[in-house]
Amino acid sequence: MSSLSFNFAPDFRPLAARMRPRTIAEYIGQAHLLGEGQPLRQALEAGRAHSMMLWGPPGTGKTTLAELIAHYSNAHVERISAVTSGVKDIRAAIEQAQAVAQSRGQRTLLFVDEVHRFNKSQQDAFLPFIEDGTVIFIGATTENPSFEINNALLSRARVYLIKRLSQDEIVHIITQALTDPERGLGQRQLVMPTDVLNKLAQLCDGDARKALNLLELMSDMVADGGSFTTEMLVQVAGHQVAGFDKNGDQFYDLISAVHKSIRGSAPDAALYWFCRILEGGGDPLYVARRLLAIASEDVGNADPNAMTVALNAWDCFHRVGPAEGERAIAQAIVYLASAPKSNAVYTAFKAARALARETGQEAVPYHLRNAPTKLMAEMGFGAEYRYAHDEPNAYASGENYFPEPLQESQFYFPTERGFEKRIKDKLAQLAQLDQASGRKRYE
Repeated sequence: MSSLSFNFAPDFRPLAARMRPRTIAEYIGQAHLLGEGQPLRQALEAGRAHSMMLWGPPGTGKTTLAELIAHYSNAHVERISAVTSGVKDIRAAIEQAQAVAQSRGQRTLLFVDEVHRFNKSQQDAFLPFIEDGTVIFIGATTENPSFEINNALLSRARVYLIKRLSQDEIVHIITQALTDPERGLGQRQLVMPTDVLNKLAQLCDGDARKALNLLELMSDMVADGGSFTTEMLVQVAGHQVAGFDKNGDQFYDLISAVHKSIRGSAPDAALYWFCRILEGGGDPLYVARRLLAIASEDVGNADPNAMTVALNAWDCFHRVGPAEGERAIAQAIVYLASAPKSNAVYTAFKAARALARETGQEAVPYHLRNAPTKLMAEMGFGAEYRYAHDEPNAYASGENYFPEPLQESQFYFPTERGFEKRIKDKLAQLAQLDQASGRKRYE
């Protein structure tokens, strides 16, 4: 019985790995960095590389770009993932870089994926080797480097924003994989109807790796020369989970959208962003906590009930669980978005805090001080204090409650909106009493 022999080794790598661009010409997206005439592209084509931080969403080409930089720079590559590595791995990579430099005279590109997961001491471990040129450092992160990366490391690496791929770019990537006979699915002559192609591209939300993974799963369901269908896409994609990262920038973008929609009195939009958070697996109680902040910052005294509504929604969630509790939070969102708005308290608090910071040395006036002992009373503490409840209208007109140099200070300027209009009218009446007493508390 004769043995079989083959002239090729099958490539069992996933489609996304096989289709990784090998040259800048094959790279799709990031035209603001790699388009004709862009400084980064010119540097790469000239074989010059520098330490950098690549910041962008998953599946947008950060790792691929790092590989291309190494290729064009003729550099040895060392890879570290902050998810699975520690200081020991960092030291091993540096030692390997030093060995390569001595034996081959070749620079090393050190690619660190998910670099934001390293703590401060781990990030600091790279600094001396970036400075002495042992490695060209390239860090990839999905998180905002301003918050997650040490300033010392940021100062030694230029930050490049890697943008989410457009739907047209995803379509291009899928089409390329379908037609490439060497690395892709071209030999199978598969047919992708335009409507299915567009739905697949839309489903992936700018993530090229997700697009290629779904394409590969769908290709297992169709015979050579066959056609893809929407039903196949539904089977491989399942429930479309809204784009969401519980700890990342997109999470804070969604929370910001909720807040700004409520502030802008747009209840429908606020509900939509809240539901986006829920569909993505977010914590509804985080939204409930933000509602309390909104109640004081953006609604304020225009509707004092807003704080109560927000608190009750939070309490309801704890008492009845998520199903009904999420609805209670939705009710509070609609209430706050529909309520009259005033940031007068928020503005007043900031102004008062700033003045307190600048004038912390001012003494409390004697008439406002407490006098729990005979000695303190003899020293004049509490003397001439006017008990407001004993005054006409329960108001000590003309009384000063500030340190003397600050007695004309005013921070709170109530609006004409909602309940705050009544507060404004009340303060205006008190101001008239002050004027009658010979002293104006407010101008």
